Formats: sequence, structure tokens, C-alpha cells
Amino acid sequence: MTLKPGSMLNNRYTIISILGQGGMGAVYKAQDDNLGIPVAVKENLFLSDEYARQFRREANILASLRHPNLPHVTDYFSITGQGQYLVMNYIEGEDLRKRIERLGCIPEKEAIIIGAAICDALTYLHIREPSVVHRDVKPGNIKITHEGDAVLVDFGLAKIMEGNQNTTTGARAMTPGYSPPEQYGTARTDARSDIYSLGATLYAAITGVIPEDSLSRATGKIDLTDLRTLQPKINRKLAAVIEKSLEIEPDDRYQSAEEFKEALLQQIENLESFSRPRFTVTPPPDDSPDNSPNTKDSAYKGSVSKPKFKLEPISNNNRKKSRPKRNSKRRVPVSFIFLLITVLVGAYFIKPELYDPLSTIISTRNSPTESLNPGVILDSTPTTDSLEPTQTVVSNPLATPTESLIMASPTPSKTTLASVIPSSLPEGEEFGEIAFVSDRTGSMQIWLMEADGTKQTQLTSIPEGVCQPDWAPNGTMLAVISPCSEKRNPYYDDAKIYLLDINDPELEPLSFSEVGDFDPNWSPDGKSIAFTSLRTGTAHIFVFNFEDGSLNEVSNTRYSDIQPVWRPGAKQLAFVRQMGFYHIWIMSEKGLNQFQFSTSGNVNDFWPLWTPNGDGLLFSRSKEAQFLPWLLELKYEERGSEETRIPELGISDLDPIAEVTISPDGKWLAYESWPDGRNHDIYLMDINGENQTRLTTDPDFDFGPAWRPEIQETEN
Repeated sequence: MTLKPGSMLNNRYTIISILGQGGMGAVYKAQDDNLGIPVAVKENLFLSDEYARQFRREANILASLRHPNLPHVTDYFSITGQGQYLVMNYIEGEDLRKRIERLGCIPEKEAIIIGAAICDALTYLHIREPSVVHRDVKPGNIKITHEGDAVLVDFGLAKIMEGNQNTTTGARAMTPGYSPPEQYGTARTDARSDIYSLGATLYAAITGVIPEDSLSRATGKIDLTDLRTLQPKINRKLAAVIEKSLEIEPDDRYQSAEEFKEALLQQIENLESFSRPRFTVTPPPDDSPDNSPNTKDSAYKGSVSKPKFKLEPISNNNRKKSRPKRNSKRRVPVSFIFLLITVLVGAYFIKPELYDPLSTIISTRNSPTESLNPGVILDSTPTTDSLEPTQTVVSNPLATPTESLIMASPTPSKTTLASVIPSSLPEGEEFGEIAFVSDRTGSMQIWLMEADGTKQTQLTSIPEGVCQPDWAPNGTMLAVISPCSEKRNPYYDDAKIYLLDINDPELEPLSFSEVGDFDPNWSPDGKSIAFTSLRTGTAHIFVFNFEDGSLNEVSNTRYSDIQPVWRPGAKQLAFVRQMGFYHIWIMSEKGLNQFQFSTSGNVNDFWPLWTPNGDGLLFSRSKEAQFLPWLLELKYEERGSEETRIPELGISDLDPIAEVTISPDGKWLAYESWPDGRNHDIYLMDINGENQTRLTTDPDFDFGPAWRPEIQETEN
């Protein structure tokens, strides 16, 4: 059972927060009440004889470690029927991954010093009796303290070796790009496995790019991109040193961490004068937050607050085409900088969306802030970490929850607009209805209109705003999120999910997580809702089942996963995964058989949408070089083949496209667009990308269309 913040452990440790969580336990930040210092507590809940023995044995070995570049274990205890616990000193500072994001890339000398410090730690581990292999060296597991020390943390995968035996019993996990090929199978992992991972870490630190995955390289599917291809100014000898550590065969790498360290240090000029009691680098900024895994990433905070840089795995085809401009260190004249600032400021007022490839889908102005209406109940409902059946299962199809989000205006208002019937639409054909979001009345609200743009009717009046409508399969109910003061992509870190019966002026609460539930999507049978949640500290996909009230996390990985969507007629979900860039992935409804669907590269793919028969996916693509989302279609059974843009390339140009929704008959697409760069409206076109028509003409912000399914009559 996961320990809650504020709970007391072993009458000594007060839990502060969860740093990380997995299937076998969690790692917590806690306060040692006896000593008055912060500590990290590692938990093992898998109490079989073998795993319990292994955890206890690791605790005994790690407790004896004394090294300035390693954490120190201070306590170990077991609670009968609950779990085993390992306590170590808590390392404050900035992890190397965050430093790379902040700086863009690490200077050569700092990378060498960090590498040398971690080599010292690895040497200390490897030469012990028995030897300890860390097996998870990567930027996120190297902390830079406020004194400038590099500390190797997280021994979650560390294994103890005796003699010539393979690593002892335990989970064998991999981190793509950082794990050597022998870690993927049954081959022996040893000290040289850590050397590979440290080499991959330095490769990423210097270039800002994660090296190609070792298993793909070992099977001949891809080659390692020369480090100097990505960072041409790097010292040739240093590049050769790092690339040697990344050899596929362990015998071709450095055979010890000490040998690797000496090779690195030889690349520092005037090495003879480099004499310090320990290797240190520039400390993190005083105002930098503690970068533990439970700290919210800047991307969680509203409208795409991107870090300056992300570690980006890129395809082999794209690696050798261009050099990252961000790595240039050439000085520029002050007069040029002044001129550049003047131009950029002027450009911002002309076309602000050019500053971020994702910000093109965000409002270029702030929505008016309204005070909480006394008639609106948002936070009075008891908070829980799970969705209780008594709060969610209501009558036909859902049970009445304990409280409702009451709209300030019980009677939906109507706005009369001129008809915008596309002349190209076939006469006499009914296209159904489209729900969408608009702030034309002062805050983001759900609206409904005929699919030809007529009869636009406001459905909600929540001062805090409502958005992300998704229809239940029977067409009588919407899942929505609130609060919603503006359009964000991809995170709504303060939202909860509600259910809206379009004939009832109340929102029924479905989730109560305090850290953000969003992206709701109904399953084809209407029995479940998939959604994104930040409740574990990382954006993951959850599935809530209405029938038994169960809540399951189905994408429990180290990556951020968002925007789930069910495949019609199959128990599968498409979703968006961030691995540097955002791409479309597919998995089973239980999170199994995960694989990447859209092609890799320096593009971002968002808002996957299955075609009605489930044989294809639509999604919007943003290419950073053009700051223009494209609409593409990819046949599911032809994954790996060339993708097709709608309309096809060379036929006609498209304005920006976001959040596509498809008509029940599969012939028409409604979507959000902003041709002038500012005014977002709902548009319509056929499946071939022709007959493009504007449906909404209000000067305010319209987005998030959702085509209503054909209404299914409910039997009494």
C-alpha cells in the first residue's frame, strides 16, 4: 500500500512526498524526526522469500558504502505484513537531465568532470567484494549538488555479483538509449554495462541527443551517429573516447571505470595543473527547484511552458541532415543582439505563435478571470486518490454522485448567428451535431451546433470554464474537464473530469485528483473512460470502469503519455508519448504490447483519432521548422509505410489544423484552425481535404470540436 504524505513510518520517518513508484514499491522523500534531516526511503512490497532476501542483502551491502559520489544508507527495517524499507540520505540539487534541459548541452570540460566523478563512484562499486553493478546510469540518476558534486543515485536496479555468476535474481529493466544490449536479454551484465550507460549519458550531455538504442544497433537495424555529426566542434579525441564506451561488444569497450576515467581526463588541457580533492562542476542556480521525480515539470504548468531543451531521440535519417544550431558558441556583436531583440519583439505582436511550435494551438490572449460563483461547488467534495464507485456509478448509465457542479445559469442561453451553410455540402443530407468550446461569453464553455454551423447553443455556464468535450457512444452525455480558463497543450494540471447530460444543467463529478485529470475518452461500449492523470507525478494513462468502479494505470512507464483514444471494435488505445518529441503509440486496454505507430523524427504528433471502422488513424503534426500542424492519415494495417497528408502534398496548402473530429459516416472532418494566426474557429472539410468551410465566425476563441454520435435510444 502506497504511503501517504504526512503518515509516520516506523515511529521515526514522516513521509513528505513520493519520488517514484513501481510495481514492487516506491521511493519516498521523508523527514527523519530523530535527526531533523530529509531522507530518501526505498520500499519493497514484493515479499516473496527470494525478493525479500535479495532486498535485505542489498541493504546490507549498500549500508557499507562510503563514497562522496554515492548516497549513504542510514537505516533498514521490515514491517511484518507491509514491506521492507531502506533509508538513505536525501541528495538535494539538480539532476543532469534537468541541467541539459536548462543549458541546451553541457560544455566539454564539465561533461568530462562529471564523467570522471561517476567513474570514481563506479570504480568503488565494481571493486568491492562482492561487486556491485548499478545498471541504471543515466542523466536522471546523476544529481549535481549545491556544492557542485556529481552523485550517482537510485540503486533500484543495482545488483550484486559473486564470482563468475550472472546478476542475481531481480527485475531486469532497460532504459532505451542508455542500456547496453546485454541488459535486454539473458546475457551477463557486469562493470562494462555501467561503462556503456555512462558513455551514453555523456553522449547525451554533450550533444543534447539520446544515442540510438543499443538493441537496434546490435541487430543491425541502425548505426550509432558519430558524435561529431551532431556536435562538430567537439574534440575529436573526446568523441572517440565516448564512442569507444558505446561499443556493442563489451570486450571492445573500456574494461574498467578507472580506464574510462583516465581516457576522459586526458582530454582536459593542462591536466597537470588540474588538481582538486574531488571533481566538482558549476553548482545549479540558487533558485533551481529540487528536481526529484515528483516535482511537476514545467510542461505541466498551463499553456506549454517548454524547457529550453529536451533530450531528443531522433531517427537515423534525420541525424545527419543538419547540425543543432543551439550548440554554437560564437559570440555576436551587442548591436546585432539589440537589433534581433527589436525584430523579435515586433514579430511577437504580428505573429506570436511563431515562438513555439506548440503555442500555435494556444490562445494568444488571457481569458478574463471570474470570481468563484457561490452557486458553484468545485472543492467541497472529499478528495481521494481513487475514484470511488459510490461517487461515479449513477443511474442509467451512471449513479448519482454525492455532489454536483451546479451551473451559475440553470437555463442554457442561445446566441443567434448568421447561417454559415457550406454551399458545397449536398443538399438534404443531415450531418448531425458538433459540440465545441468557446469563450465568447467571457469564459470557456461547451456549445452545441448543427454540423453545418447553424443553431449554435450554449450548454454550460461555469465561471471556472469547461472544455475537452468527449461524447458517450450513445450520444446523450459528454465527459468534460473543469476548471478550464484557456486552451492548453498538453497538460491541465488543475482539472477534474465531470459528466454532462446535455438535457441536465449540472456537471456530475467523476474524478477528484488534486493534480490534474484530463483528456477523457469514452470506450466504444460506454463502460469505461480512459484519461490522462498527473496523480503519480508523471502524465500517465488511466482507465476507469463504470461497472465495478475500478481505476487502473495502464501506461506506467518513465515517459509522459497523454491523449488516449479507444480503437473502435478492438480493445486497444492509441495515445501520445513524449520521448523528446511527441509521437503516436498504441497499446492494449491493459497497457500491454506497446509500440510506436507514427514515424520518428523532429516533429510533434498530437490528437490521435481512429477512423469509424478502426482501420486508420488521423492526427495533427507540427513541424518545428514550419510551425504548422499537418493533418495526416495512416492506415493501421500499413504501419511503417509512408504516411499520407490530407490533402496530399502538392495538391493544395492547408491552414493550421488541430483536434480533428470525424463524422459518424467517416466522410467529413471538423477541426480547429487559425489562418490569421490569432482567431481560432471551427472549420469543416471532407475526408479528402476538399470543400474547406468555416463553421464559426465569432471573433473569440473556438476550439475542441467533438462530432456527436448517432443518438441511441435507451430502453426503459
